[in-house]
Amino acid sequence: MDLYGVPLETVYLYGLIISGGLTFLIILFNDVFSGLELPDIFNPTLILSFLTIFFASGFLFESVTDLHAGVIVSLSFLLALTTVTLLNVFVLIPVSRAESSLTFHDHDLRGRVGLVLTTVPVDGFGEVLIQSNSGSISKTAASFKNEQIASETKVLIIEVKNGVVYVMPHYN
Repeated sequence: MDLYGVPLETVYLYGLIISGGLTFLIILFNDVFSGLELPDIFNPTLILSFLTIFFASGFLFESVTDLHAGVIVSLSFLLALTTVTLLNVFVLIPVSRAESSLTFHDHDLRGRVGLVLTTVPVDGFGEVLIQSNSGSISKTAASFKNEQIASETKVLIIEVKNGVVYVMPHYN
């Protein structure tokens, strides 16, 4: 069967090449789209993955079987829909939840104890290491009382402003 004089096998192949290439580019440059607050149904990765699977299965069914074109389109649609739904439910959603569970907010750091890595000078900035169950982070630090705090001193985080932790020595 032909579509506007072009064999369906060729249409499926061109669609597969284009959608597969775009899917690969979207996966590489996904951070560009991460700032957009799109519903999951408009996720570019899911849409292009659907099209890639649809065209790939259509091409295979058209090349290998003698099924009617309408049956091939229906089977390809169902296969792509099922595969993308499973991909979203079992891969993309759990991965996005895992990423967000490892993040922290600056206000969560107040009251935590850290270790000075780089001496905090009077009216200057140093560096503090804060350890937790999920790993360690280092933050720029300033003295809460404008006093010098030597390296290797345990400090208590009093407040956080603009990504800088304000600390004072912590005595057990």
